Amino acid sequence: MSKKSINDIRVPTYDDLFTNEEQRQEAKLEKIMEVPVEDIQEFKNHPFRVRNDEQMSELVKSVSANGILVPVLVRPHPNSHGYEMISGHRRMNAAMVNGQEKIQAIVRELTDDQATIIMVDSNIQRENILPTERGFAYKLKLDAMKHQGKQISSTSTQVAQKSQNKWSVDILSEEVKQSRDQIRRFIRLTELIEPLRDMVDGIRSDGKKIAFNPAVELSYLSKENQQLVVKNIEGLDLTPSHAQTIRMKELSRENRLDENVIYSIMKEEKANQKEKLSFKMEDINEYFPKNYTPREKSEVILKLLKGWAKRRNKEQER
Repeated sequence: MSKKSINDIRVPTYDDLFTNEEQRQEAKLEKIMEVPVEDIQEFKNHPFRVRNDEQMSELVKSVSANGILVPVLVRPHPNSHGYEMISGHRRMNAAMVNGQEKIQAIVRELTDDQATIIMVDSNIQRENILPTERGFAYKLKLDAMKHQGKQISSTSTQVAQKSQNKWSVDILSEEVKQSRDQIRRFIRLTELIEPLRDMVDGIRSDGKKIAFNPAVELSYLSKENQQLVVKNIEGLDLTPSHAQTIRMKELSRENRLDENVIYSIMKEEKANQKEKLSFKMEDINEYFPKNYTPREKSEVILKLLKGWAKRRNKEQER
């Protein structure tokens, strides 16, 4: 029989000496507690912004009238004192706006991966999630799911789940009702620099926006080339089309994309940026029979304009 080393000898703790097993198990159970809001820290890399929008105003009013109806969920902070917020950022913000110094909270022991999955699941179904918020949330949850599953290889981007024998992305696809490809496209947005992320989210103060599909293509460009795209968006006051961003991505893969190429591509006239003249239908309906279609009205207007132009030219020739 081998002798135990001194490292194998377990020294009794304070709890071992002065508490019984029932008390120790009770200590592990989650509890609803009054927690000072100053003791609750943000979840690390939390992807969901707390916005002071109309919904937040309504929540602030509700909390003022009724208090916090559903406790927030926190865990003991893994790296410092106090707690880490898991679910309830908006409720806590509403409580703080109302001057509350404490908030009811469920305190639960959670691993990093468990906390991440619960945090994402409790927010991902909200209606007003921004595209990049969704991308970061999908990325965080997939990483957590991979840690809980079985890694296929050191370079694999997919992970089989032990319990369900499925790829992580397939499980997530079923949960969020998005295709695998769409999930990956949302995750691509996390590779954008901040100015482009703000544009695809539509939260720039200057109102500049970029559509989802072009933003995905731009995510394959280097950070330096993304900066050049932003420079041209701001300087030329226009955004690249989907077709233009595809060309940029292809040229980038061939190491042929630089400042001059980006500028020349973005200077090209696009169909959706040509000047257009439009009318409200109610402004011109009174001049046409009720059974005329928009196309027929357009043809009449063009015909009348041609006649007007001919008469004007004749008058100028006199």
